[in-house]
Amino acid sequence: MARPATYIALDVGTRTIGVARALADARVPAPWFTLSRKGVRRDVDALLARVDGAEVAAWIVGLPLENDGTEQRMARLARQVGEALADRTGLPVHYVDERYSSVEAQRRLVEAGIRRGRSKGRLDEAAAAVILQRWLDGTG
Repeated sequence: MARPATYIALDVGTRTIGVARALADARVPAPWFTLSRKGVRRDVDALLARVDGAEVAAWIVGLPLENDGTEQRMARLARQVGEALADRTGLPVHYVDERYSSVEAQRRLVEAGIRRGRSKGRLDEAAAAVILQRWLDGTG
C-alpha cells in the first residue's frame, strides 16, 4: 500500500529550521520537528534523513520578506535551502511569504495553553505550520 502524499513546510532561521507537514488529501498542517542549523548541505542531509519514508509531494519554504516585499539575507538563506532540496530530490519547491508567521504561531501556542518559556522549541514548528496553511489556502 502506497503512503499518502505529504506536503512539508520549512521555517528557515539562522539557528533552527522548523518543520511541519500535511497529508495532501487531508490538507491539515501539523507542527512536526525542529532541526538545529549546521549549514545548508548538512541541514538538507538531516532533513532528508528525518523525512525518510514520507511520500513528499512538495516542499513549501517560508520566505522572510521585508515589510516592503524585498528579499534580504534571510530570504536568500531560505532560497538556498529550497534550491538544495529541489536539486537533491527533484521535487517542486514553493515559496510562501512568511511575514508575521511567528507572531501567528505564538498566538496559537498561547491559545493552546503553552507558556512562552516552554514554547521556543515548538515555535519554529508552529510557524512552519502557519506557512503551510497559507500555502494550502492559496492552492484551493
